[in-house]
Amino acid sequence: MSAAITKVLIANRGEIAVRVIRACHELDIKAVAVFSDADRLALHVRMADEAYHIGPSPSKDSYLVQEKILEVAAKSDADAIHPGYGFLAENAEFAEKVERAGLLFIGPTADAMRVMGDKTAARQRMSEAKVPIVPGTETPLPDARAAAKTASKVGFPVMLKAAAGGGGKGMRIVRTEDEIESAFRAASSEAESAFGDGRVYLEKYIEAPRHIEFQILADHHGNVVHLGERECSIQRRHQKVIEEAPSCVLDDELRARMGEAAVKAAAACGYRNAGTIEFMFDKNRNFYFLEMNTRLQVEHPVTEMITGLDLVKEQLRIAAGEPLGYSQEDIRFNGHAVECRIYAEDPANNFLPSTGVIQCMTQPSGPGVRDDNGYYSGAEVSIYYDPLISKLVTWGRDRNEAIARMKRALREYLVHGVDTSIPFCEIVMNHPDFVSGEFDTHFIENKFLSANGADTLGDETDQRESEVAALAATLFHVQSGTRVVSVDGKCQDGMSGWKRAGRNRR
Repeated sequence: MSAAITKVLIANRGEIAVRVIRACHELDIKAVAVFSDADRLALHVRMADEAYHIGPSPSKDSYLVQEKILEVAAKSDADAIHPGYGFLAENAEFAEKVERAGLLFIGPTADAMRVMGDKTAARQRMSEAKVPIVPGTETPLPDARAAAKTASKVGFPVMLKAAAGGGGKGMRIVRTEDEIESAFRAASSEAESAFGDGRVYLEKYIEAPRHIEFQILADHHGNVVHLGERECSIQRRHQKVIEEAPSCVLDDELRARMGEAAVKAAAACGYRNAGTIEFMFDKNRNFYFLEMNTRLQVEHPVTEMITGLDLVKEQLRIAAGEPLGYSQEDIRFNGHAVECRIYAEDPANNFLPSTGVIQCMTQPSGPGVRDDNGYYSGAEVSIYYDPLISKLVTWGRDRNEAIARMKRALREYLVHGVDTSIPFCEIVMNHPDFVSGEFDTHFIENKFLSANGADTLGDETDQRESEVAALAATLFHVQSGTRVVSVDGKCQDGMSGWKRAGRNRR
């Protein structure tokens, strides 16, 4: 490891801050944490070598205040800043300020962020680089009339999307010309509200797509490699819930072509460090560039599990100016990995966030199990931040073994004090369509759509109250029939009531 980095400030919180701290410690690098009022006793604060308070609980008053982060970096004599994901991770202005302060920004350049962060600019760059893009516009639409004209050429259905957007905000599916005007107004208004940028562009809407992304690494010496793909089609309202690597629908030939396109995409914008090229994959096995995430992804552990590479360590090495030290031919894939995001949410109540104190937590372990967690028994899940508690990852020699281990790990995972998505993940792991690999990005809304949880893209499926009742009943059965988490607030072993009653008989 280069001596250029001796101390890293992590401008983030939760499990990703813990993840970066661990990588730093393995490289004998000091880790500096920052925290808000709500996070004073957080796990990342406890694990860091130094920790500094940066303000009130709301992120706009703490984790998003660039000047406070830079002040702490100067005070702590940090060499570099790792932004994690979310917050300031894809903020080009912040990346520039970090470098102007004489620090290393562990991520891409501000120019690459700007190009790939603007969806229309990214589409233009990909088109020039001969990377397949979804048919549509490469510049923002001036008005609904222009949108209607383009839609008639592309063919309905189409998708209106925010040029500066992400996460499903500012998106509308349009199936007929009569819907264009109202959909354009709604998408533009939502984009303006969410991103401060109301520009909208249009793409052909791909029915029943899969979401497949490729992890890339690029150094300062012109070397770019991909680390294979991740299947990210299990989503709820365009937010990933379950990911796996590799995808069960790609063969070696298609994987090589998509990987080559991902490398070309990264090279086209002069990218460096870790990034992700996201593709839409249709039923005819065509793939199209969707967007690039210019940061470390939440789901990066599944790639680590099948490649043996530590992506955070690779980020640190690249930021320090080291060459990758390996070529594409050196990358090998071993086995299969699955990740379930464990959220503090109530699946039976339209996945509403569940806040409060985690009275008891017992994490799974054993062969092939990894839990990237940002909490502990006694920690509080705050109302101020994303409700992600942890990322549970399992590895197996093949997909069936990885899923079997995930089922076992989910049964072992005990959390009391807040509702979690664990029971819902168990249902998905046992669903025949998931097990067979026959699913797309509409899997959750088609199988588990709540009566009042219609997607922001519109009512694309009937409201199915009976399915809600079935989901709620199944969740109740999973929670009450297989896991006894606490009695009078005390941690228990998770043994079912029937089994415990039998063992207690004299």
